[in-house]
Parts: sequence; structure tokens; C-alpha cells
Amino acid sequence: MKCKRCGERAEVQLRAHNTAFCRTCYLFYFRRQVERAIAAQHMLVLGERILVAVSGGKDSLALWDVLVDLGYDTTGLYLGLGIGQYSDASQEKVERFAAGRALPLRVVKLEAEGPGLGVPAVAAASRRAPCAACGTMKRHYFDAAAFTGGFDVLATGHNLDDEAARLLGNVLRWQKDHLARQRPVLPPTHPKFVRKVKPLYLTSEYETAVYAFMRGIDYIVDECPNAAGATQLLYKAALDRLEVESPGTKLAFVKEFLRTAQPAFAAVEQREPQECAGCGMPAYGALCSFCSLVREVETRRARTASPLPA
Repeated sequence: MKCKRCGERAEVQLRAHNTAFCRTCYLFYFRRQVERAIAAQHMLVLGERILVAVSGGKDSLALWDVLVDLGYDTTGLYLGLGIGQYSDASQEKVERFAAGRALPLRVVKLEAEGPGLGVPAVAAASRRAPCAACGTMKRHYFDAAAFTGGFDVLATGHNLDDEAARLLGNVLRWQKDHLARQRPVLPPTHPKFVRKVKPLYLTSEYETAVYAFMRGIDYIVDECPNAAGATQLLYKAALDRLEVESPGTKLAFVKEFLRTAQPAFAAVEQREPQECAGCGMPAYGALCSFCSLVREVETRRARTASPLPA
């Protein structure tokens, strides 16, 4: 098979796009796809300060690599989730990546942010699924770090597979508020929020893996141990089966939703966030979801620690 761009021997085939590339042309193609997504959605402007949420996985590190290559002013943010050796290995990958490219990196460890706020401990204390607790905590600390650090934009490495699986889950449950907010750019709805962008939202997980391999990016390969049994993985598996039989299904699913359905959900009147009485960050109630979670954990722990009456 030949490269569709230069005619040399192809190293990677992209069935969803009915094309193939050699290594040099694939790297060019990948960067161009990200660049076009940024331009089409008006995600970023050169000169803005961008906080890139990095986990040690292929997607976030590939995104950081591309943004630097495109000339953006970036700082990495690694959030230590307290998941034992997995978190230690992830942090090592991120720190090595940043050091090798002389890039600024901020590290926040949940264990140091509060009494026992690592994801496994919080999930156990609140009796929530680890992924649910993790998502709540990550959103809070990403938002808080972007605001307090004076950044203009928060960029995450969510890829096409992530977006398609999330969309499938939201549709199956008709979560209208989630569907209204599912888009590649979320403008700030409060002075303490910054713009949030997903430059890889049309780039498949396979494509980012190939890019990371070709660029020699060392990333953590293992799946998060807390992800076992997560519904997101079930949705991804179902979509993978569809993609095998009909290449391009995920891309069409996400693009058509954003083109035709998402504006209708977004047109529904949305509540304006207030300020959380606990942390001062935006909230849709007296407490934000993070402070509500922390309060729930503290309450349960206090009950467990209280001596039983004689």
C-alpha cells in the first residue's frame, strides 16, 4: 500500500478516512488535523496561556507535543489521583516528557490537598464508582488550577473514541443537560471558569497511539485499574464493533451530533452558576459537586469513627 500523499510505502492505514500514509506524511497529517480542528472551532489563539491537563497517557502527551510544535504557550498540569503504583508510573512519564522538552509542569497530588482525598479512598468512603468520584475531583482541580494560575484556556486530551462513547451514554439516558454541554469548546460561564477545549475531539485513539509511537513519546500503556467495569469501556467496545463493520461510524456519529442535534440541546435555557459556599468556585447549588462529595466523605468517616453507644 502506498502513501496517499507522497506515493512512498505506507506505514499506517486509516480506514475511517480511506487513506494511508508513510511516517513523515502521517506526522504532517496528524498535526494538520489538530490545527484544522483548532481553527475551525476557534479554540486557541497564539499568545494565550494554555494549561494542558496531562495524565501520562498517549492522548494528553500527544496533544501537548502537538501544541508545542504549533507554537502555543503551554504549561502541563498533572493531577496525582493517589492510585498507588499506577499514579506513580503516570507521574514519572509526565515528568520525563516535560523535562526532556524543558516544558513547565505543575503537579497537584490529591493526597496533599486534603485528608485522604485520593480517588480510591474517596470512592470507598462515598460508596461511589471510582470513575464517578475521579471525574468530579478532576473537574474541580482542573478548573481551580486554570483560574488561580491565570491561564486563558484549559486543554484536555479527549479523543474521538472518548467523545463517541460519552455521546452514546448520554443519548441512551437522554441526559439533556450533558448533551447541551458536549462540544469541543466550552466558553466560560462564570468569571472563575476559563475556556475549555478538546483539540483531539475528531482524532481517534488509534491515530494518537500511532502519533505517539512515531514521535517516540513514552506513555503509560496500562489501563487505570479503577476503570474495570466502567460503562464508558462498554460503550467504547460497542462502538468498536460498529467501527470494524462500518469504518467512519464514530466520526460520523460525533460530527453529525455537533452539526444537527447539539445546537438544539444548547438552545434550551441553562442555569447560570453561582459561587460555592465551600470553595468559592462556580456551583449550581449551595455547594459545588466537589465540596458536596468531600462533605459526604467527611460525614461518613465521622460516623465510622464515632464509638457505638453502650
